[in-house]
Order: sequence, then C-alpha cells, then structure tokens
Amino acid sequence: MASLWSSLEQGVFNPQKKRLLETVRVWKTGRRKKMSILCLVVDTFRPMQPFLVKVKVDRGEQYKVAYRWPLAELKLVDGKTLDEASLDFDLHLDKVYKWTTNSLDEKKTFIRCLWRLSHRYLAGSITFVNVPSCAAEGRQRLQEDRKDPAEAESQEELNMYQEMTPKEAADVLKLMEEYEPLVNNSVAFAEQLSNDLHVLDEANLRAIISSEKQVTQLMSNIDEALAEVARVEETLHIYDELLGSVKQQMDHIHRENSLLHRIVSNKTRLMDEILFLTTQLNLSREHCDALSQADLSSPSRVKACIAAAEALSRCMNTQIHPGYRKLQSVAEQLIMFETLKQNFESSFISHITNIFELQGKAQVLVLAQPIDKPSAPSHAHHHEELVPYTPLMAWLRKASPILFCDLPKVYAQNLSRLYDREIKAFFEQAKTFLLGRRKGSLQESLEKPTAMRSRQQSRWSLPVSREGQEHTSDKGNIIMILEQVLRELQPLCTTEQQFIEIFFQLSHDAADLETSATKGEKSTASPEDPPCTKLWSQLEEPTTRLLSEIFSCLEPELRGFLDICNKIHPFGCLQVLVTLNDSIFEMWDSSSALPSSFLNTILGNMLLLAKNSFNKCIGTLCKEIEETRMPSKLKGGILPSLNLFEEFVNFSEKVFRTAQRRGELDKAHLRLASSVFSNINSLSSANLKVNTDMVMMENFHHIHCFLCQKMIHCLEDKKTEAKQRYSKHMKKYINTYVGQPLEKLNNFFEGVKARVAQGVKEEEVSFQLAYSKQELRKVIDRYPGKEVKRALETLYRKIHKDLSPEENLLPVVWHAVEQEIIHQYQEFEELIQRCYTGSGIAMDFTVEDLLSYFSSITLSSM
Repeated sequence: MASLWSSLEQGVFNPQKKRLLETVRVWKTGRRKKMSILCLVVDTFRPMQPFLVKVKVDRGEQYKVAYRWPLAELKLVDGKTLDEASLDFDLHLDKVYKWTTNSLDEKKTFIRCLWRLSHRYLAGSITFVNVPSCAAEGRQRLQEDRKDPAEAESQEELNMYQEMTPKEAADVLKLMEEYEPLVNNSVAFAEQLSNDLHVLDEANLRAIISSEKQVTQLMSNIDEALAEVARVEETLHIYDELLGSVKQQMDHIHRENSLLHRIVSNKTRLMDEILFLTTQLNLSREHCDALSQADLSSPSRVKACIAAAEALSRCMNTQIHPGYRKLQSVAEQLIMFETLKQNFESSFISHITNIFELQGKAQVLVLAQPIDKPSAPSHAHHHEELVPYTPLMAWLRKASPILFCDLPKVYAQNLSRLYDREIKAFFEQAKTFLLGRRKGSLQESLEKPTAMRSRQQSRWSLPVSREGQEHTSDKGNIIMILEQVLRELQPLCTTEQQFIEIFFQLSHDAADLETSATKGEKSTASPEDPPCTKLWSQLEEPTTRLLSEIFSCLEPELRGFLDICNKIHPFGCLQVLVTLNDSIFEMWDSSSALPSSFLNTILGNMLLLAKNSFNKCIGTLCKEIEETRMPSKLKGGILPSLNLFEEFVNFSEKVFRTAQRRGELDKAHLRLASSVFSNINSLSSANLKVNTDMVMMENFHHIHCFLCQKMIHCLEDKKTEAKQRYSKHMKKYINTYVGQPLEKLNNFFEGVKARVAQGVKEEEVSFQLAYSKQELRKVIDRYPGKEVKRALETLYRKIHKDLSPEENLLPVVWHAVEQEIIHQYQEFEELIQRCYTGSGIAMDFTVEDLLSYFSSITLSSM
C-alpha cells in the first residue's frame, strides 16, 4: 500500500500540484478483469478544490489518469446496504458509476474521507445513503459538541491565550525589577501584589460614589429635553392640520390642469389626423377623370394619366392606422381608389396590348431601289411609340405584379412574328449578295461549290488555276458579307435588349417580377474566360428568356447562313471562324456593347459550331493527305500532298493575317504538317521506279523551303525536322552513286579495310594474294584521268536525269558528290600509305585533277 501511495504521489499527482488523501482499488461491478484506482486529491494551492480521480494501470506498471471529476459534481454516494457487509457502492456523477472494492475497510475509509471533504469544502452538498459509518461519525461530532461547559470554557480559555506583546513584556520586567527584593520570596511578593490590588479597588469605589451627583444632574437634563421634544411635536401636529386643506385644494387644481392639457392635446392630435387623412387620401377631380376615362390617344393625355396614376399610388400607399379603415368615409375612399386602379389597369393593358399586336402585324419594308450591301431593318420607330408608356409600365409593375408579368410575354409573342419575317428577309438578302444570284438560282449556286470540291480532290497543285481564282474572290466576298451581317445584327439585338430592360424594368430586381418564380442560377463562367466561351450562363434571367422568344429564328437562320458560307468555298470554315472570332472580340471590347449581350451568347454558340466545322475540315484534309499516293505515271518530283498543304497554308495565312487569335490555326498547321511528313515517309515502302531517297530528299527540301518562306512560329520545329530529314536522305542518295565512278578501286579498298578489320596487320595486307601490290597496280591502271572524267560525266547525267528541275537541287547534290568523292580519294591515298609503304604506288590523278574535272563538267552543263 505504501508503495502504491508513493508511486501515485510521485508519478501522477505531485507533478500536477495535488495532494493525495485517500485511495481505493475498484472495478466495475460484474467486470473483475479491469481494475482501477479511485483517488481523492486536493489542490496544494489556494483556493483548494477537491477532485475524484480514476487511475488506470497499463501493462508496463505505469499509472495514467483516465478520468477526473471535480467533487462538486458528485451528487450522491450509495453504500448499497446498512446491515450486510457489501463491497459494492455507487457514485452519482454525470451518470451512475457502480464499483466494487477489495475489502470492506477500504470502502469505509474511502467513504468516510468523502464525507469529510463534503463537509469541509462543499458545505455537505453530497447526499450519503446506506452509509452507517458516516452517521455514527456525525453523532460523535454532536456529542463532542455537548461536553461539559466548564471543559469547553477551559478549552476556550486555552484557545484564547495569546502571547504577550513586547510592551507588556517590558512592563512585567519593570515591575519585577521594582520589586526585585521581593521576587526571590514568592510568598511575600504575592502578598504585596494583593495589598496593591485592594488599594486600587478602594480608590475605584470612592470615585464612583463621588460621581453620583453628576449622574443625577444628567438624568434631570434628559427629562427636560424629552418635555421639550413633546412640545415641538404638538406644534408640528397643529401646523399639519392647518396645511391639510391647502394640500387638498392644490391637488384638485393639479388634476383640473391635467385634464385641460389632455383635452387640448387630444384636440390637436385629432386635428392632425383629420388633416392627414383628408390630405393624403384626397385625389383631385382632374386625376379621377383622367383615370376614369383612361384616354391614351395623345402625348398630353398620356402625361395626364401618368400624373394621375402616380397620385393614386401615393394615396393607396399611405400608411394609416388599421382602425381608420373602419371609418365609413375612409373605407369609401379606399374602395374608390381600388375601383379606379382596377379600371385604369384594364384600360391600359388593353391599350398597350393593341399596340403590341399592331407592331407584330407590321409589314416588312421592301426597298424599291437596289442596294449594295445587306441591311437589317430598324425598330427605332416602334420603340419611340412605346417609350412614353414606360412610367405607366413601372407603375403597373408596382401596383399589380401579377398582371405585369403577362405583358412581356404578350410583347414577345407579337414582336417575334415581326422579327421572324424581317430576319428571314435579311438573311435571304445576304444569301443573294453572297451567291450573286437571285432566289430562284440559290440551289444551283450551292451545288457548284460541291462539284468543285469533288474536282479539287483529284487535283493537287492548283493555286493559280481558274477555280483557285474563283475561290479567292469568294473568300473576299464571304468575309465582307459575313462581317456586314454581323454588323447589322449587333445594333438590332443590342437596341432591342436595351429597350426591353428599360421598358419592362428588367434591370431592377428582375426576381420580383414573378412571385412564384425561383431565382436564376448565377453564371459560373470565370471573368477571365474569353467571351466566346460564356454560353447561356444567364438562361434563367428574364431578359435572356424574353430575347430568346423574340429572336427565336435568329440562331437557326444564322446557322443556315454559315452553312452556306462553308459550302461556297472548300476552306470557307476558316473565313467563318476568323470573322466570328474577331466580331465577338470587337463587340466585347466595344464601349456600347452590353456586358451580357444576348448577341454575344448567340455568336458564342455559332463560334463553337464553326470550330467543330473547322476541326472536321482539318481532319478530312489530314486523311486526304495521308492517303495520297504518288501517281504511277510520275517518276518523281513533288508529292501532290505538299501542293495541297501549301494551298491551305497560303489561304489560311491570308485569312488569319489580321485575326486577333490564331490558336485553332496553329493546331491545324501542326496536324497537317504531321500528315504531310507521314505521307512522305510512306514513300519508303512504296514501289517506285526511281530512287526513293531522291524523292524524299526533294520533298523534304521543298517543304523546308516553303516553311522558311512563310516563317510560321508554330512550325519552327517542323522546319528543323524537315531540314534534318532532307540532309539525311540526300546523304543516302549520294552514297548510292558515289562509288560508281571508281567502282573497282572502291571495291578493292573495301576489301583492304575488311582484312584490317579482321585482324590482319596493315603491313601484312600486301602479302595477301588478292590484295597484293601487283593487283593494286592493275586496278589503278584501269582508272587513268580521262577514264575518271568520263565516269564523272556519266554520273552527272544520271543525277541530272533523276532530279526534278523545279527544285533546282542539282548544284547542291553535285557539290555534295564532289566532296564525297574527294573524301573517298583521300581515304584511298591514306590506305596506300599505311598498307603499301615504300611500294611507290600512286593513282594516276590527284585531288587537283578531280577538282578540275568537276569544274569543267559544271561549266559545260550551264
């Protein structure tokens, strides 16, 4: 037990500045395996607070605090039984904890400590039940309190004993020094002190007797004072009776004045309320007549109705006390206001609906004189006709939101018919300008580009053909007409959007237009995204819904027009893509464009379709290039796929020359260039009548020169690759023919190099029968200077015949052959010096002779 106590104190509680009072080993009732230790501790600093701590023992005999409760949270201690010896007890904390101890003595000791802590620190707030030991201890305390009073007094005297102060000690010492002779004789000293005490007592009694006269005089003075006080109180009572009637009169006057003030205040308030009601609920006769007649036939009448409607709104929106509505005059006035409002609402809605229907039935204007460009009609006169009614629309929106919600729908239904006719006529006009024909020949004009495209698939290098010239003119026509169409559509849509936002109050808290409508979702598009990617981000907003219904045919008609633009020219999708992209960015940067323009959304959709069409066109073109094969009749030259690639690049660079974005074009160039390279590489497996390396060299040289001319940034890597491939195949081609002029010499020295590679020493090569000095002389004798020159002339004619004249690679290839043959000659000389040392063998021609041969051959061919 001592070891447990010291371990708990040193290892657990001393570091926490707590003092251990009692411990008991317990386990949960019914679970003997898990044993814990309950500890009672208090703080070692003030204020001292008791705690109940549960400590667990881990496998390494280490003590760890599992739970800690302030003892103030303990509500009840249940000892389980009064008669039988039970080892179980319950503690009621945040819940009931049931524990069992090892021995009855530990349980009693622990509960007794709990009882003491409860009475010392918690004023006995803990309830103890079924605990006889605590009751006995309590009775024992009561008996101790009832001991003999004498013993208690003696104990109290002992408790009241105090140590002498320094002054008292000094007085005692002084007294003892004065009676120092008697101090040695304690009996004499005690008698002396007793005599002095009697003398003092006698002096005190005499002083008391002498002061008796003074006490008697004091008592008489007190009696006189009391009599005087009684007289003053009687006088005050008389005065109070006299003033009582005056007080009653003053109270009555005060009440009368209060009533008078209240009457005046009530009259003032009543007059104010009457004036308020008569002023705020008064509608002039002119306003009543204007609302009753609802005459909207002239601008002056419209202004009168606007003023009357605003006055009626002020009267009806006046805040009055609910009790006033029970007054007959007020009720009649409010009923009259409601009647006027309903009648005027009905008349105004009927009038504005008639205007909407008349505008929707308006005829499309037909121009008598021919025009040089397509133009969209203007709706300014329609808007000017409706603008004077804007204040009445705002009044109706506040007065009757439910009736107001139907007017935008009626407007959209009627105006959509007019816009359908005008937009269709506008696009028909644009198609006529685009195709250069009248409506009866549109189909014929659309069939011609299709047939022309099919013919283009069978032709390969036609940049200056008649069809190509027609395409060039179509290209300018397509861009010009499409830009004009977009320029005409922008003010048409923007003006209509601005008008409906103002006229129908859509820009002012549009969510209040329909009480049952849910709020539209906010756009998730990033403000950093380009405007072309913001697709229908505000579809649920009233403005977008209304414009979608008004311009219901705009998107299908525009899509059909763009399809015609794509069909007119094989690469029409490029023109459409560039024009749409530039138009969207111009409108986005324009100060007059709306941030959430409806037309931007439409053009964004069209731009996505244009990108899809462009990607499909590029995919088809890549497939055509990869599947292109060299015609069987041709013996070499430039592949048709290169001509198609050049035609596309030239055309696209002209179209994208002023474009603001060319990301899609760069991707297309990379795809097409990869397809061209793949098509050239496929020649290695083709069965050609000419040298494959020569054809591949010419084609890679051709595309390298073309890319150098165009200087397209995204194709720099392809240009470098083309140069590397061109050099590689030229080297292969030259190696094929470089051994022909000196064929036997080349074969002889190839054998010499083979013997050296097999391990034969260089000085022993001449002893080989097939590579002896005699054999070397025979081979050298076959190649005098004239024979070498004749062989070079034959090689020149062969190379000239193989190479195509349009690439003009003959000087380059011939120079490379010259360098290679000179290198071959120098290699032969080196082998003779190393393997046939001292033989005096030398070739019949020198390097200078070779250079003169090449120079004369080059000059003779010019």
